[in-house]
Amino acid sequence: MSEPVEFYWGNAHLTGASCDFRSDAITTPSLGTLHAISKATLNDDVYGEDETTRHFEEHIARICGKEAAAFVVSGTMANQLSLCALAQAPCSILADATAHIIHFEAGGVANLSGATVHPVRPSNGHYLTLEDIQKHAAVGPVALERCPVTIVSLENTAHGNVIPLHELRAIKAWTDGQGIAVHIDGARIWHAVAGGGGSLKDLAACCDAMTLCFGKGLAAPIGAAVVGAASLVRRVKQLRQSIGGGVRKVGPMAAAAWQAVLDSFGPGSVDVRGVLRSTHDTARGLAEMWTSLGGKFLRRVETNLIWLDLKDIGVEKAAFNDLACRHKVRVRAPRIVVHPQISPDALYRLGLVFHEVMASKLDIHGSGSDGIASKL
Repeated sequence: MSEPVEFYWGNAHLTGASCDFRSDAITTPSLGTLHAISKATLNDDVYGEDETTRHFEEHIARICGKEAAAFVVSGTMANQLSLCALAQAPCSILADATAHIIHFEAGGVANLSGATVHPVRPSNGHYLTLEDIQKHAAVGPVALERCPVTIVSLENTAHGNVIPLHELRAIKAWTDGQGIAVHIDGARIWHAVAGGGGSLKDLAACCDAMTLCFGKGLAAPIGAAVVGAASLVRRVKQLRQSIGGGVRKVGPMAAAAWQAVLDSFGPGSVDVRGVLRSTHDTARGLAEMWTSLGGKFLRRVETNLIWLDLKDIGVEKAAFNDLACRHKVRVRAPRIVVHPQISPDALYRLGLVFHEVMASKLDIHGSGSDGIASKL
């Protein structure tokens, strides 16, 4: 007989999150979150009548220093609704060439906003700077055959790297002068704050629309938000309805997200819980282990993401993943994501993977019968 569903709440071992380094989106909701769901109101949010949802949106807008917020079901939806609300045809969106909105949102920019994407490789290898944007955005009179950049989209953190607050402020000051809107994909904005990148209010002041995800690292079962001016948020909610994102009895989802924020971040604009900062410490510990074995990185380790340079040691991603499975941990190489529910045993097992890979330094091509699992 299977265990009751309630047993899974707050049990990262049972769900597998405790040994899963693939993403912080797999974190397991707590028993406190389940309790918050049970106390949520159940009125109609499409009509704007659900108290829990309305109060949560007001709270998120307040701690971000913005006029309004809209609760949506996912970070991808939040990003796409933000961009669509900001887009003015003809529209080109300048973004990091590795951005989530380009590679992991199923072509939503083209499908929903009718915009073209202007991908740019950051000159510093980590995040877009004002210099990058000035170099690639169409400034002044634009030739008739060019599609003008009307939106700059930034990720913070950018694959684990915090964009400095002074850089964000410089970008916003310049784009304001050019009539260009700024969107921040804040899926891990909580980590940017915990990593010393400024308060939520500081960061939200540097853009016209910012998204926040409640599932990545915070362990909400569902949900994200868009914050911005009241007129923008109204447009976002209208667009949300047009794609079927207007949920009627959304109160339990909003309650769960609110509890996750309180548990993992706190009630205000700055991190007071220290939960996310602890994952940064853990990531630095893993990074030190990797470098002590002779390993290198693709990016600086600043928050909870580690990017291993596997090409440097001649190991393919599939082979590394295969070896990790043998040691009963899950990874999506070359990225290692640390979240608050990773267990000490999982860290130990990942350490074994590091040692085994670096001890062999084999030139591996593939996985399975031809990979590291059969050669070590």
